[in-house]
Amino acid sequence: MRTKEEHLEELKLNPNSFSDHNFYELETLEPDHAVCLLDIRKESLNPYGMVHGGNLYALADEAAGTAAHSDGRHYVTQNGTLNFLNNRPRGIIRAEAKVRHRGRSTVLIDVEIRSEDAALLATGTFIYFRVDKSRMNERAAE
Repeated sequence: MRTKEEHLEELKLNPNSFSDHNFYELETLEPDHAVCLLDIRKESLNPYGMVHGGNLYALADEAAGTAAHSDGRHYVTQNGTLNFLNNRPRGIIRAEAKVRHRGRSTVLIDVEIRSEDAALLATGTFIYFRVDKSRMNERAAE
């Protein structure tokens, strides 16, 4: 069985393909804490030239999911709420996720997304449900 430290290192070294596709980068990973960033590109924007709301939500989910996984177990998103407060057309934005509560089967995580100038762009709460990785792999192969 891997240690928590080994699991954290694996998460740092092996981003998932969804993250790569959306240009998310893992900046910080510690127990119960993760920061993911997006260097805004044209592919990140909505028709009005601002970061697409779905992209902000996915970035928040990525950071929260990474923080959930920091304990070495496996989780899927059960619920997520994101409040959009502001936006940017360019620059780097960061989603910071902190575990508020870790139970036996669920994890509650708070997320804030901020711009380079520290403006609060979005804030939210995510709940993750603990899963059996081998069962999830079986389901994916069906």
